[in-house]
Amino acid sequence: MEFLGLASILITHLFATKFIIVTNQSGPVRSHRVWWDACLPALDACSIVAALAIVRLAFHGEMEDATFQLALVATIIFLVIAQITGLHRHPKASTLDREFASVASTWSLTIFVLALLSLATRSGDIYARSELFSWFVLTPVTIGLCRMSARVIQQGAIRQGKGIRRVAIAGFNKLGHKVATELQSNATLGWRVTGFFDDRVITRDQPSSHEPVSTTALSGNLESLIAKARAGEIDTVLVTLPMRAEKRIRDVLKELSDSTVSVYVVPDIFVFDLLHSRWTHIGQLSAVSIFENPLDGIDGFAKRSTDVIIATCALFVAAIPMAIIAGAVKMTSPGPVFFRQRRYGLDGREIRVWKFRSMRTCDDGATVKQATKGDSRITPLGAFLRKTSLDELPQLFNVIDGSMSLVGPRPHATAHNEEYRQQIHGYMLRHKVKPGITGLAQVSGCRGETDTLEKMERRVEFDHQYIRGWSLWLDIKILFRTLLVAWRQPEAY
Repeated sequence: MEFLGLASILITHLFATKFIIVTNQSGPVRSHRVWWDACLPALDACSIVAALAIVRLAFHGEMEDATFQLALVATIIFLVIAQITGLHRHPKASTLDREFASVASTWSLTIFVLALLSLATRSGDIYARSELFSWFVLTPVTIGLCRMSARVIQQGAIRQGKGIRRVAIAGFNKLGHKVATELQSNATLGWRVTGFFDDRVITRDQPSSHEPVSTTALSGNLESLIAKARAGEIDTVLVTLPMRAEKRIRDVLKELSDSTVSVYVVPDIFVFDLLHSRWTHIGQLSAVSIFENPLDGIDGFAKRSTDVIIATCALFVAAIPMAIIAGAVKMTSPGPVFFRQRRYGLDGREIRVWKFRSMRTCDDGATVKQATKGDSRITPLGAFLRKTSLDELPQLFNVIDGSMSLVGPRPHATAHNEEYRQQIHGYMLRHKVKPGITGLAQVSGCRGETDTLEKMERRVEFDHQYIRGWSLWLDIKILFRTLLVAWRQPEAY
């Protein structure tokens, strides 16, 4: 039991780290640990162990070493998968039902990995199926109850004023208002906004009065902020002045150094169109990414592994149907069975995308005409294949060779890329990830001909939204939605 407790603490220490804002310090920016971020993984780990202990005691009335080993392995797998699914990365942004759904999906993936391990090690006969089934059902319920109890205790402590930090915001602008809204909506931080302080309000955008923030009024100028800080009336100062006001920021920080308040600088990087923002280190320097691929490290490995496993299984299942389709294409119209078209892949590199030929022509030049409703180039069989998306099945080979993913922005013909990149701001950013057989835009109704610029802009917006909010769970949801909508989209032709 002691070993299991130490392992849980170690795992929690490794996985429960999170950046909040840039701190005022001379060295590199370090990750700020929030106690709630450490509490949730620890609670989940204890819930897994407790559920197994309850089941074991109910069936046999005793615990044994094999039970502790299974609990430890399950806990490690769950915490790793939780990082992939985002369960422990954005807990404050979830409603109770969404959080429970995320817990259930993470636990289901954990069960799947445990099943694979039991098959590989041939250890599945150690426990009775009734015991395992009871544990699988009880665990997410236990996790949910523990999380709800912790939140009730935490909110009660905050209402009593315990652990509250008095926060002042230096900068009466939209960024300061956004920070205040975030703090008020995230009670887990225990930070209470006491007011805004600024001395150049007229020259800068002010927050909207209709927004749901109780402290929208200006409380004073920067001199009064410094006076309150020195008098001990404020615990923390968040500086939200624009980056162009470097001298004013330095002056404020210099004055605040003559106090004991904690100071954070919130950079106004929101003025940029952030694609995937995160902290990184360049030697001893810290930097914030503006445009970045979200699939580096373990996330990229998880997505690639999922792609290979699912695509391989799909090829085995679809092998006979694909052979039938290939024969039908060959017999119903002259020309090759497959159509390979040049398109842009990851980082804008050219790839060749496979499809079953659905037209009498194979356009792949400097000018490519989009398919339209009633297009005379589409064969009768091709119309059916395009309507049901069966013409996309050969792209499973693209997924296997790594040029595409199961889920991602749909690749467009090279000619179309060159046309739209000049008309749509941020169009090429959709190539920061691998293109997919299906994507968020396609399951959201953006499929078929893009005969207007607005339609393509909407598709690109969904692609950017997918990149910003990527998670393995989002990919799984898109795949399921694809199965539901692929057969009933009238705009596909």
